[in-house]
Amino acid sequence: MAFAHIAIENDGGVATLWLDRPAKHNALSVDMWADLPVAVRQLNDDPTVRVIVVAGRGPSFTVGIDLEMLASLAPEGVSEADRRRQILRKVKELQGTMSALADSPQPVIAAIHGYCLGAGLDLITACDIRLAAAGAVFGVRETRMGLVADVGTMQRLPRIISPGHVAELVYTGVDIDADRAAEIGLVNRVLPDTEALHKAASAMAAEIAANSPLVVQGAKAVLRAGEGRSVQEGLDYVAVWNSAFLLSDDLTEAIAAHVETRPPHFKGH
Repeated sequence: MAFAHIAIENDGGVATLWLDRPAKHNALSVDMWADLPVAVRQLNDDPTVRVIVVAGRGPSFTVGIDLEMLASLAPEGVSEADRRRQILRKVKELQGTMSALADSPQPVIAAIHGYCLGAGLDLITACDIRLAAAGAVFGVRETRMGLVADVGTMQRLPRIISPGHVAELVYTGVDIDADRAAEIGLVNRVLPDTEALHKAASAMAAEIAANSPLVVQGAKAVLRAGEGRSVQEGLDYVAVWNSAFLLSDDLTEAIAAHVETRPPHFKGH
């Protein structure tokens, strides 16, 4: 399926999902909000895809929601009650766009360069791993626009960085650079430039893709299931998970590869 401002490249089990509106710094337009979850579901359904990398073409990862779209969210010519209902429905739709990444069974790596503002924070906090190029800029811009961020940042950011850092970013709306983002744990690593960033993201994705997809996707499911649960509840969950998936062809292949001193070739069976 072709998309207006999203492109997909698949290479050896690593799918790169490009935000492809470079002239607008990948500002998220109406079609991008609608197409992103469709593209993610398409990758979810592809058995050859083991890892997803989200990146942006042009000078920035994304500057967030397109301001023209933002201005159109409040409908005119309807009752106040209908206006509020329509806004609620639209916000829930936008939340679903970001949740599509968080809910993907495959690991998702965000490769961030240039600006990553507003909805860009919502997007990267829905990813599993975040890498940044030097010079990247991050900010919860909603605060400075008179809005409470409402499509994921407020819920997912506190699971990534400490409460004090969350409060500072959200209450002030200030921008931070890549080094500061790494210092507070928002990104895993800072690379020297955009080229190095994309190479590092591809290398990490390839390393993940070389593992059994049953194990990697199982690990993601187990980590997510452990959120908000006690240690014992998490142990019970992973015990049930492994009772279903432990005896796999991939496990047999891993043992055989070890005995034969060769790299394993996992098929996800």
